[in-house]
Amino acid sequence: MKIGVFFNWQNTTDWDRYLAKDSSPQVITDQQIYDEEIYLGDLVEPLGFDSYWAIDHYFTPYGMTGGALQNLTRFAGRTNRIDVGTMVVVLPWYNPLLVAHQISVLDNMLQGRQLTLGLGRGASFREFDPLGIPMGDARGRFMESLDVLKLALTKEFFSFEGEYFQIPETSIRPKFRNPERLLDRMRIAWNSPETLPIAAKAGVGIFMTGQKSFADYRKDVGKFNGLRAESGWAPVQPTVTVRISCFESETEAWDVISAHMVEAQRNAHTHYGFGGVSKMGDKKGYEQYAALDNFKITDEQIIEKEALPQAWGTPDQVFEKLQSIQQVTGAEEFVCNFRYGSMPAETAERSMRLFAEKVLPRLHKMDTPLDPSLTGAASATSA
Repeated sequence: MKIGVFFNWQNTTDWDRYLAKDSSPQVITDQQIYDEEIYLGDLVEPLGFDSYWAIDHYFTPYGMTGGALQNLTRFAGRTNRIDVGTMVVVLPWYNPLLVAHQISVLDNMLQGRQLTLGLGRGASFREFDPLGIPMGDARGRFMESLDVLKLALTKEFFSFEGEYFQIPETSIRPKFRNPERLLDRMRIAWNSPETLPIAAKAGVGIFMTGQKSFADYRKDVGKFNGLRAESGWAPVQPTVTVRISCFESETEAWDVISAHMVEAQRNAHTHYGFGGVSKMGDKKGYEQYAALDNFKITDEQIIEKEALPQAWGTPDQVFEKLQSIQQVTGAEEFVCNFRYGSMPAETAERSMRLFAEKVLPRLHKMDTPLDPSLTGAASATSA
């Protein structure tokens, strides 16, 4: 099994100052966060992990990568062996031609190493509004951008005429080094039920980014592969993100994940505006989020829903939990997060090093079967 790593690049302690529009000095500076995440990111290859992944966020303390592809370019230049991936590039924010060019440049710089393209459509007004992109246009812009990317990866010269993008005949230079593999490794993250059939019929794979329970994701995998089968596509296995807390003591592991997952979820709720200010109720394509405008959740509920199902405990317990998550979801690879909330970098490093020593070698030997019930074969037969 392949195991990757991602970091959040978030300044969790800075939300009060940010929301108050206070220009006083930060308690923890963004530069400190950057130095710490760079240090941890530089451990990914020497500790034996298979890949490094980058998120795509702007403007708030929630995530400060300044763009997934830019972040990946730095780590691609610092490494020699590992693959890289986006989780995800939010297509509605960009001109798809610029995204295609950035992908081709990174693909060439990797010199044969693998780039997995995780794609999504975003869900925070705190990012859409400053960029001047109406959230109601996100689905349309996403689908057109996906079409443009697929054209760029399959044709040297192409044009496009859509509602949002009009592109005269052009080409991407440098030419992609591995266009077929980029297409094969394209993944879409989803939350809304409407996105699943769109992705399945487009022939792309799926990326589980922790927006649902693993049990709910399992249902989606079976449905997704059934839809793929109806369109003549073979079944796929998802890429799955998991939060890790790996320590010699089960008690310490639980104390770390339960405390910092609460911070991480509060951070996410503020960024997306859940609980009163999401502004999603009237946005086309975001109707399922409307109920979250009045959504309230306790710390105890966060711990039960978000911390408990993740992979935490001693190395043996973490391995057993990851085995279980693989069986439930049919995951072909995990992308692990060792630092979340305001967790000190030193704590994350201890967890990461112990995982690399005592869990990672066992995962590398582990098979990644797809349960027959998740292949979509039954759905295709009944259809």
